[in-house]
Amino acid sequence: MSKRLRKPIKKEKDFSDKIIKILSQNANKAFNYKQIGAKLELDDTQSRNQIIKDLKILAASKKIIESEPGKYLIKAASKEYYEGTIDMTGRKTAYFICPEFEEDVFIPSNNLNHALDKDTVKVYVYNKRSGRRAEGEVIEVIERYKTDFVGVIDIQKNFSFVSTANPKMYTDIFIPKDKIGEAEQGDVVLVHIEDWPSRADSPFGKVVKVLGKPGEHDTEIHAILAEYGLPAEFPIEVETFAQKIDTSIEASEIAKRRDMRDTLTFTIDPKDAKDFDDALSFKKLENGNYEIGVHIADVSYYLEEGTILDDEAYQRATSVYLVDRVVPMLPEVLSNFACSLRPQEEKYTFSAIFEISEKCQVVNQWFGRTVIFSDQRFAYEEAQYIIETKDNTIPVDISITGTSYVVSDEIVAATLKMDQLAKIFRRNRMNEGAISFDKVEVKFNLDLEGEPEGVYFKVSKDANHLIEEFMLLANRKVAEYIGKQKKTFIYRIHDEPNEDKLIAMQNLIAKFGYKIDFRNKGDISKSLNALMKEVNGKKEQNLIDTLAIRSMSKAKYSTDNIGHYGLAFDYYSHFTSPIRRYPDVMVHRLLQYYLDGGKSVDEETYEAKCLHSSTMEGLATNAERDSIKYMQVKYMQNHQDQEFLGVISGVTEWGIYVEIIENKCEGMVRTRDIKEDYYTFDEKQYALVGANSNRLLQLGDEIYVKVKNADLVKKQLDFNFIKRNE
Repeated sequence: MSKRLRKPIKKEKDFSDKIIKILSQNANKAFNYKQIGAKLELDDTQSRNQIIKDLKILAASKKIIESEPGKYLIKAASKEYYEGTIDMTGRKTAYFICPEFEEDVFIPSNNLNHALDKDTVKVYVYNKRSGRRAEGEVIEVIERYKTDFVGVIDIQKNFSFVSTANPKMYTDIFIPKDKIGEAEQGDVVLVHIEDWPSRADSPFGKVVKVLGKPGEHDTEIHAILAEYGLPAEFPIEVETFAQKIDTSIEASEIAKRRDMRDTLTFTIDPKDAKDFDDALSFKKLENGNYEIGVHIADVSYYLEEGTILDDEAYQRATSVYLVDRVVPMLPEVLSNFACSLRPQEEKYTFSAIFEISEKCQVVNQWFGRTVIFSDQRFAYEEAQYIIETKDNTIPVDISITGTSYVVSDEIVAATLKMDQLAKIFRRNRMNEGAISFDKVEVKFNLDLEGEPEGVYFKVSKDANHLIEEFMLLANRKVAEYIGKQKKTFIYRIHDEPNEDKLIAMQNLIAKFGYKIDFRNKGDISKSLNALMKEVNGKKEQNLIDTLAIRSMSKAKYSTDNIGHYGLAFDYYSHFTSPIRRYPDVMVHRLLQYYLDGGKSVDEETYEAKCLHSSTMEGLATNAERDSIKYMQVKYMQNHQDQEFLGVISGVTEWGIYVEIIENKCEGMVRTRDIKEDYYTFDEKQYALVGANSNRLLQLGDEIYVKVKNADLVKKQLDFNFIKRNE
C-alpha cells in the first residue's frame, strides 16, 4: 500500500448528532440550549457554549429551524421526513429505500451526513416534482447496520487509517495511536467504529483483531468471515460444554422411541461430507405399498434450550460453507460424531415416515422420535451409478472406499424404487407450477495448501434429485401437519417474483432470443422452466440462470405462512438439516411440543427468531459467494499468460463483464482498454458501440480475454480484450 500523508484529526466535542436526535424524537416541540443541555445531562459552561454553537451551525445548514429567538425545532412533523434504509452505490452516492416511495430516493454524496450502507436513517425528501427523481438528505442516522469493518491499516507517526476493499464503504477509518493494538503496517485488521464527530471526515475506530498479511490464504478467508461478523472458531467454554455431553445410546432412551434399527436404512451424501444429517429407510408392505422413512439427526435431544451451546448455535443460526472449509453451527463432537448418521452405528433420530402407493400417493404419515441403524453410506456418485447401470458392484474409480465393493440386492432394489417414486414426485411438482433451478455450482480441486489446482462443475443428477424429493416431502408434510392446526410454526416462505425484475430480465434474455410468458402465474412458471431447459449446456446458461434467480423473491423464515412459490407448495418448512440450520432445530422442538399436546406458542417471539435466522443465512450466503470469488481470482492469478474464451455477461458505461466459459470466472474489460475502436455505452441497446465501425459489443457475444490484474484483496478480476470470436 502506498503511504498517504494525512493530517491527524483533532477530535472536538460535538453535540450535533445528539441535538438532531433529541429534536427528531420531539418533533413538535421547540428547545433552547438549556433544555437540550438538561436532556444530555450537561450543565458545565464549556458544554453549554458548544451546544449554542452547534445549534447555530445546524440552523445555518437548515437541518433545524429557529422557530423563535433561541428556540429550535426540527421539521420532523412535516411529510418531507421519512424513515428507511440506505443503499450505497460504488460511486459515493446512495439511494434511500422506503416503502412510501415507489422509486428509490437519490442521496448525493454531500447529503449522506455520515450514513453508511444499510443504515436505518431519517431523510428529508425534496425535488418531488413529476418527471424528476426525488432527492433527499440524511437528517439522522437512527441505527448503524454494522460498526465492524475489515481493511488494511496504514500506520503514520501518530495515527493510522484503515481502508476497506468494500466499494460501498466510501470512507476510511481513523485510528488514534493508542488504539492500534498489535497491528503492523499493511496488516489486514478488523476495526470497530466507536464515534463519528459531525465535523470529522472519517469515523474514529479501534483495532479489534489483527487478521494477517494481505493476499495470504488464511488471512483472506478469515477476513471474509470477519467482514460479515461470522465466527471462525468456537469459544473455549462452548467447546468444553459440548465435550461434556453424554452422547451414549441408552436402552432407557431407546424404549421411549420407535425402534427402526431392523429396517433397511442408508445415507446418500457428497463424497467429502462429514456430517450426515439425513437417512432414508425402505420397506415393502404386504399391501403392495412402500414405507419410506426420512430420518433426521435428533439434534434437539443433545442441544438443550438455555445452555451456552444452544445460545451459540442460535447466534450462528447456520453452518457456513466456504470454498475450502466449513464453519459449523455445532462443535465437531456433535456435528461430525454424535449427531452424524454414520454407517454401522445406532443413532437417535427425528423421523417422518410415509406409506406411499405405487402411484406415489401418501396414504399414511407418522412423525416422531426414533432410533435407527444405518446399513450403508453412499456418495451421490455411487448411488447414481446404481441408478444408471442397475449394477450392484461399485467400481473402484467411483467408490469412496478406494476399492471396488458389492452392494446388497435389497439396497439396490430400494434405491431403484425410490428413484422411480422421486421422479414421479418431481414430475408432479413441475406440473403444479414448481420452478427447477439446477444452477451450475463452481467447485475447486485444492491441494494440501489450499491452492486451486483445477475447476469443476457440480451438476445435480438423479441421485441428488432422489434425496431432494424425499427431503421436500418431509419438509412439506411436517409444515402441513402443524399449519392445518393453526398453531404458531416456523415456515420457509417464498413470495411471487417481482414483475419489474422479470420484465428487466426479459429485456436482457431477448438479446439471446428467449422470452417469458407473462399471461398468468402458471404461464410464468412454465416458461421459466422451459427457459431453464432450453439454455442447459449453452454458453449463456450460467448468465441466464443467475438472472432468473435474481428475479425471484428471496426465500426466508417466517411464522406468517404465504406458501412457497418456487416449490409450488402451500405449506413448507425446514425439518431436514438441524446439524447445519438452527430453524430446523426449532421446528423439531415445536413439532415434538405439539405432538405432546402443547398449546400454540407466542408468534411474536418466534417471528423475531425467524428474522434473525434469515439475516444470518444471508450473511453466510454472502461469505460463501465471496470465498468463491476469492478462489476464482486466485486460480486466474496462476493463468495470467493464457488466453480464455468468454461470453459478455454484463454491459455498463465503464466496461463489459466477461464470464470465461470453461471455468465461470467473471471479470471486467474496461472500455478504455478496448483498442480496436472508440466505444461508448448505448443504454437502449444495452451495448458498447464503436464510434468508427458502428460494431456492437453486447450480451452473449464471445470474445477472447487475458488476465490484466487479479486482486485477491478486492476479489476482483480485470481482463484485457484480445479479439472477438468470429
